[in-house]
Amino acid sequence: MMFAQIEALKAEASCWKKEDLLCAGATLVVSALLLIASFPPFDFPEAAYVLAVPFLLWSYARPPWRLFIGTVFLAGFVGWVVLIFWLRHVTSGGMVFLAAYLALNYTVWFIAARWTLPRIADREFSVRIGGILALAGLWVLLEYGRVYFCTGFPWLPLAASQWERPLMLQSAAYAGAWAISFSLIFFNLAITAYLLRMYRFYKEKKGRFCPEFYLALILVFVVSFGLYKQAVGQDRRELLRAGIMQPYVPQEAKWDKDYALEILDTLERTTLSLKALEPDAMFRPEAVTPYAVKGDQYVQEWIEKLTSDLGVTLFLGSIATEGEPASEEEAWYNAVMMVDPELGLYSEYYRKQHLVPFGEYVPFRRFFPWAAKFVPIGEDFIPGETPSLLPLSLPHLRLEVGSLICFEDVFPSLARKSVKEGAGILYVSTNNAWYGEEGSAYQHAAHSVLRAVETRRVVLRVGNGGWSGWIDEYGIIRNVYVDSEDSIYARGGTVFEICIHTRASARPGLRRRAAERAGAGRRPVRARCLAGVFQRRNRRLQGFALCGTGAQDYPALRRRRYR
Repeated sequence: MMFAQIEALKAEASCWKKEDLLCAGATLVVSALLLIASFPPFDFPEAAYVLAVPFLLWSYARPPWRLFIGTVFLAGFVGWVVLIFWLRHVTSGGMVFLAAYLALNYTVWFIAARWTLPRIADREFSVRIGGILALAGLWVLLEYGRVYFCTGFPWLPLAASQWERPLMLQSAAYAGAWAISFSLIFFNLAITAYLLRMYRFYKEKKGRFCPEFYLALILVFVVSFGLYKQAVGQDRRELLRAGIMQPYVPQEAKWDKDYALEILDTLERTTLSLKALEPDAMFRPEAVTPYAVKGDQYVQEWIEKLTSDLGVTLFLGSIATEGEPASEEEAWYNAVMMVDPELGLYSEYYRKQHLVPFGEYVPFRRFFPWAAKFVPIGEDFIPGETPSLLPLSLPHLRLEVGSLICFEDVFPSLARKSVKEGAGILYVSTNNAWYGEEGSAYQHAAHSVLRAVETRRVVLRVGNGGWSGWIDEYGIIRNVYVDSEDSIYARGGTVFEICIHTRASARPGLRRRAAERAGAGRRPVRARCLAGVFQRRNRRLQGFALCGTGAQDYPALRRRRYR
């Protein structure tokens, strides 16, 4: 009799184990798919509303801790590997490490949910709603922590899933992108509570009213339809005609001295081809010239001659060097510069503030000099310390341009600092060509959308290859550069007619000229106010005919491969 009971218990334990494993496998697959589908380039942002539901439902069943934690981590790891698989083009080890790090954040939150939800399931409403609010707050806290931990990697917060759904974005203007993440994860928790209540109603005939769910519906309605009315029915006016150039220089050729003249010729032809479209200003991507514009006299003369022939102000990303070349005092910066067609290179320029670890500098190089052997990037770049706005003077307005380089638009504080300094528009100069033609460009653009809503500023993005376009102050993507086959991976350029809400005319950084305010229309006005800060071109450029004969006629180009 006793042996029969033992065998029965063994059979029951084995049965439960199989059931747990089956549940774990199904939850793992569904959760990983929902995580992947929620973010670009996969076009199913609605998955973010139920992304956490499978594991939350399983939490109520009190699964074994080790099985639960292992399943959550594996689902998060698989999902993040798929989402950042493009990073393998630069570093496979880094891709695995970052996927594990992001999955760990994901797991920590679900551990808290697994501990909390079963304990509050049968408590009064005030306890249940308090627990749900605390869990939603913890999700936001973990996302916020990623901004600072290990130099910062806040890639794809939950809010980024809604980058093409401006209906859900407007709350970011008041509480940052964190408000969107909070609303989405709160809805996940509430719909889980509703499904549990429905299960109990049909099985145990308990009440089916779920106040958490209706509260979540109200919250989503308020942060979407309640605020979206600000973004519709607007009177908009033209701000400027922005020419953008996307040269799509292959990464394997970008720093190869044998391709330098060919790259310069491509930049020249592509830039001048847009002159007929009559832009007010031209914008180029990050570090597109194969030599330093500031610090290399010949390249500076070339860019000034090109800008003079173009006839409008040019903004470009480039390397800048200061100090005596090849000395300990020489400093390298990843920069955004401005060149005026009459006055030449603007003496001030924006220096990238948040550098890419192991891409632009080696962390703790002083203490671990041996690490540089595994990251052949040469000497470290120097980070900038201020937003360094660049003034664009047009006949109808004076515009302060705030610059962000590469993944700086992932960090909300940098865009916010530029706006506080008086930026009227944000210009993101980037290069996603490092990562192939995959999801990187779309994921990166999603962060620019969030920054546009948070700061209520137009964001103009210009990439070497990938997503180039402009986003209005309400997170609505107004235009994207594509080729004849509707691909963002193209070489060429275009002119965007950037318009802003008429209420934005009085914002700092957007100063309308008296002529336009008086109704006199647009007329040529020299930017005399800039004369004191520009480097005057005292040297003559005769014989320097790059723009007419091609880059191969530039014998003085130093074939220096600096990175």
